[in-house]
Amino acid sequence: MDLVSASVPVQTGFTRRDFTSVLAGGAAALACAGRVSAQASMPTRVIPNTGETLPVIGLGSTRPVGSIGELGADRVADILRRLTSHGGRVIDTWPRDADNDSAFGRILNDPAWRRDLFVTINIEQTESQAGIDHFNRVLESYGRESIDLVNVGSLIGLDTQWPNILDFRAAGRTRYVGVTAAQPALYPQLETFLRTSAPDFVMLNYSVTEREAERRLLPMLADRGIAVLISRPFMNGAYFERLANEPLPPFAAEFECETWSQYSLQYILANQNVTCVLTETTDPVHMEENALTAFKPYPDAAARQRMSDYIDQL
Repeated sequence: MDLVSASVPVQTGFTRRDFTSVLAGGAAALACAGRVSAQASMPTRVIPNTGETLPVIGLGSTRPVGSIGELGADRVADILRRLTSHGGRVIDTWPRDADNDSAFGRILNDPAWRRDLFVTINIEQTESQAGIDHFNRVLESYGRESIDLVNVGSLIGLDTQWPNILDFRAAGRTRYVGVTAAQPALYPQLETFLRTSAPDFVMLNYSVTEREAERRLLPMLADRGIAVLISRPFMNGAYFERLANEPLPPFAAEFECETWSQYSLQYILANQNVTCVLTETTDPVHMEENALTAFKPYPDAAARQRMSDYIDQL
């Protein structure tokens, strides 16, 4: 079977086949079976508006940050360490709790990665001033004068918050603006918004089990030159519950897929309209497994069809 390994563009100057033998800047060579050294640079994709590149695997931090009180800040710091050691740097945040957010801000400001991270926040207030106040509180908690990306979360208060975040960008308080729509019920509203507005980013739910976005929205966003962040690659954990007693299909070995998490991530990353997938975990080992998936071959169209068919019949 042909794999989308040399044809999927990654912004490294190499094909994936080249990348597996030579790492930029003389870093260590990739190990066998898709395993890479901690110094490897993760494949990246372009933000269309600016040409800046982002690594293809990031962290959705809601659950890790929410676990700080129970599991401690060191564990969350280890999650970031596993991601950044393989070249990941996109951290999507959803600030909810002042104490946890301040603790997470200290983690984000670790000198080991502070300058490299691409940090996003999501605003979900219906009132204009409440959104502004929330933004200011987050910057204070995170110890930053600006943020990389501000989203109107779940399109909540879109009419009032969208002008606000455009003002933030104009003032240099954020570099990019976007919206999130992590459920198909929001897609019609998102499409209406896109007819008159041009966000830099859109965040959507998408996985091998939730494929609605690939039928219409992902091609539309590509045509509009909008970068795409993916949430819910594992259906917020429901994916693993559904597959707990199911073996991987034998054909998964053809593209070096070893786990159900890789199965969904490889399916998603094979779609060239995706910029970065946000994986959410409270387990540093799982974060590393997710990050390493970026270096594996991507299944071609025929393999992706087999993958979705297999999931649908379970």
